[in-house]
Amino acid sequence: MDTKDIIGFGKEVIKLQSESIKNLVDLIDENFENAIKLILDSKGRVVVTGIGKSAIIANKIVATLNSTGTPAIFMHAADAIHGDLGIIKKDDVIICISKSGNTPEIKDLVPFLNMNNNPLISITGDVNSFLAKNSAVVLSSYVDIEVCPNNLAPTNSTTAQLVIGDALAVTLVKIKGFTSNDFAKFHPGGSLGKKLFLKVKDIVDTDLKPMVTENDNIKDVIIEISNKMLGITPVLSKNSIVGVITDGDLRRTLLNNQEISNLVAGDIMSINPQIIDFEIKAVDALKIMKNNKISQLIVTKENKYYGVLHIQNIIKEGIS
Repeated sequence: MDTKDIIGFGKEVIKLQSESIKNLVDLIDENFENAIKLILDSKGRVVVTGIGKSAIIANKIVATLNSTGTPAIFMHAADAIHGDLGIIKKDDVIICISKSGNTPEIKDLVPFLNMNNNPLISITGDVNSFLAKNSAVVLSSYVDIEVCPNNLAPTNSTTAQLVIGDALAVTLVKIKGFTSNDFAKFHPGGSLGKKLFLKVKDIVDTDLKPMVTENDNIKDVIIEISNKMLGITPVLSKNSIVGVITDGDLRRTLLNNQEISNLVAGDIMSINPQIIDFEIKAVDALKIMKNNKISQLIVTKENKYYGVLHIQNIIKEGIS
């Protein structure tokens, strides 16, 4: 195959898979509604099982369900009949995934799945299979062919299984009114979680806490700003913030004054600095910075100087 053929074949694969997924629309019927109702009415978890490539898809569906507020757990079909059936609790709903629904492992497993009367939902490409006939609800994942040139490797069929799993999870999200705040609770380490929960106090480095007084000489100001490497220092008077001095203030002072040795912090500071409380969200602090076109904010705790928040502290957390 030359370059043109390779690119063309890649496009054809995607086209064929997209057509298979599109055809699933016509397979969504009252069985889908019944599956959703079984999961919603359950007081337990969703146990998703499968074997081979279907087991990999089952793992992904479990991950999606858990991250969107529906407790789920994976059980490998082959391991189930060797002790893992103990995973299933009395209030759990089971989803079993199999393209054919007739493999020996599935035929061995299904009677045990039904033994304790747990509702069984099947996702299968054959609605007349052993699995389908022994399920409370059948969701068809039928595809005409695999996109594999030999029509062997699970490709279209596993994609179809995954899409049906996503449809279940997202429909449950819609019905439950699951919000971005709820999503963030399950993803505290992600960028969304940080935007919703990370506070200024969590990222301010209080070991780098520059400060000068009104009467400190300009040389001391320069040293303080240089040592703390934040490009700014608050000016304090009797423990109250009365102003700030930035790198920009120093540059302007040097440009506008031939003699600077007698200048003190009070002579060059800017008054009315932007001050925020240490409890506000980092994302809100970033908005203040952007709106005021500044890179630092003075942070207080109970109206007392707490530290300096630099925009880089926020960017390092993946918030933008």
